[in-house]
Amino acid sequence: MNSGAEWPQKKLTVGLSPASVPKSGSGFDLAVACAVLGAAERIDPRRIADLMMIGELGLDGRVRPVRGVLPAVLAAAEAGYEQVVVPEQTAAEAALVPGVAVLGVNSLRQLIAVLAGEAVPEEEPREPGRPDPMLAGLALPGSGAAAGLASRPADGGGPLPDLADVAGQRAARTALEVAAAGGHHLYLKGPPGAGKTMLAERLPALLPPLTRRESLEVTAVHSVAGVLPPGKPLIDTPPYCAPHHSATMPSLVGGGNGLPRPGAVTLAHRGVLFLDEAAEFSGRVLDALRQPLESGHVVVARSAGVVRLPARFLLVLAANPCPCGRHSLSGAGCECPPAVVRRYQARLSGPLMDRVDLRVGVEPVGRRALLEGAAGGEPTAVVAGRVLDARERASARLAESPWRLNGEVPGHELRTRWRPEPGALREAERDMERGLLTARGLDRVLRVAWTVADLAGHDRPAAADVALALQLRTGVSRGAVPVGEPV
Repeated sequence: MNSGAEWPQKKLTVGLSPASVPKSGSGFDLAVACAVLGAAERIDPRRIADLMMIGELGLDGRVRPVRGVLPAVLAAAEAGYEQVVVPEQTAAEAALVPGVAVLGVNSLRQLIAVLAGEAVPEEEPREPGRPDPMLAGLALPGSGAAAGLASRPADGGGPLPDLADVAGQRAARTALEVAAAGGHHLYLKGPPGAGKTMLAERLPALLPPLTRRESLEVTAVHSVAGVLPPGKPLIDTPPYCAPHHSATMPSLVGGGNGLPRPGAVTLAHRGVLFLDEAAEFSGRVLDALRQPLESGHVVVARSAGVVRLPARFLLVLAANPCPCGRHSLSGAGCECPPAVVRRYQARLSGPLMDRVDLRVGVEPVGRRALLEGAAGGEPTAVVAGRVLDARERASARLAESPWRLNGEVPGHELRTRWRPEPGALREAERDMERGLLTARGLDRVLRVAWTVADLAGHDRPAAADVALALQLRTGVSRGAVPVGEPV
């Protein structure tokens, strides 16, 4: 063998227990090889009895990286293992798990020497021009570049775009702030070039940094998908995922052959999922979002097994008002017949849109505002500070409940346990009488009103907070003052 060990001259049977658990991938190679060497008495079986070993073996005896090292080590720690052996390239990722000693190895020969107490051999350098197969790119089948998936962990490279770059768009900026503060899903509608994508790209930077637990969750997901940023084993800022409108069901919610793999909704866990040109997505694909939007996870069943994947994300939908894109809020310049416009807008189903709290029209910026730039517009750091303060207020109020964000609180709790100021809902009640607002819509308005109140520093939503919430929910101006501006 290339590792200096001979194959034992006897029959061996390798068993992977329990048999009821589906097994796939090359991550078992290192453990199986060590078990064979233990059976051949090349190494002491007692030395490997309490070791968790993860890694792929090449024909040259090198130990190669595999996907999912972090969740595997987390599972090992929960099972009581205190020592793990992993490929050298993923040792930093494995070391994120506290209480587990990590040994990174480059080859089976090196591991044999360590276990036998011998001098560790120096590794030969990799052949020039031969990149590491792992670092050459681990695309997720069915979801990566082939499916038009743009996935960007917020710390994946370079500074994030700043909100100060956005000229005008006062209502949309307010909606972004409210969405970030309360965990509310957002719908941006407007003609091409109005700035919908530009606004959505600035939302992740408004979200607070991930907690240690959230960072491990997000990093584990990206590790399984094989899309961890090189040299950055821990993702500590919210991810941003923007699949192309041609994305398939498996690429969006997860799936593939064999055991299901993470889709865009899972890669956006604890971050932002942006669907640009939302009306161009398949209706079946869009409606598949309804389950994760409600539960925060997605269950994918395949013949090889059933997988429950995390999917608690902030959804941002962006769409043109009509096929030609010129049907502005005033209707000027559009050549589409009214029936065509109605059919186009109906592609976003009622059940899906009912789960979206904020709906904002985005008009093209005027020439004067564009030439003057965004002078006076608040930068991301200032808005993110208000978002963090509002989240802390909500977290303190919801401390005795299972929720942490206003966008998660059920409507009946808001109507009974956390009531707004007396008379604050008068305008909302009038909308209900006129048929402009449903009972479920009222619950959504209450959620947004609490977020607006938290941003304003109010103990309870006042009439002005509810008016702004109605404006953000219905898109109809109520004369409310946007967040962050003086009354």
